[in-house]
Amino acid sequence: QVQVAESGGGLVLPGGSLRLSCVVSGRIFRVNDMAWYRQAPGKERELVARVTRRGTTRYADSVKGRFTASRHNAENTLSLRMDMVKPEDTAVYRCFANVQSDLYGSEDDYWGQGTQVTVSS
Repeated sequence: QVQVAESGGGLVLPGGSLRLSCVVSGRIFRVNDMAWYRQAPGKERELVARVTRRGTTRYADSVKGRFTASRHNAENTLSLRMDMVKPEDTAVYRCFANVQSDLYGSEDDYWGQGTQVTVSS
């Protein structure tokens, strides 16, 4: 089994900073793409940042220049540094990982439970 766990959400003032962390654990041969997604009330889930195993990163236009995703392959972790946050960044942030559990196994998608980020004064 594979588990994905996020931490670091909370309440932050507009213009402030917050850091989210994600760790993948369990039966892992290789973790491929990892990503942060978010979903605000009444809205569809959207990609925030996606990082390949080689470190190629893609950001949503709405967070470019403000958010930074960092990945550590040896520890199977992904972080999201959120700077200059805005009220519209308020959402549940979920970590995603595509994992191959053994050498001959399939690649499957796993999701964390999510962590709430609220930007408000």
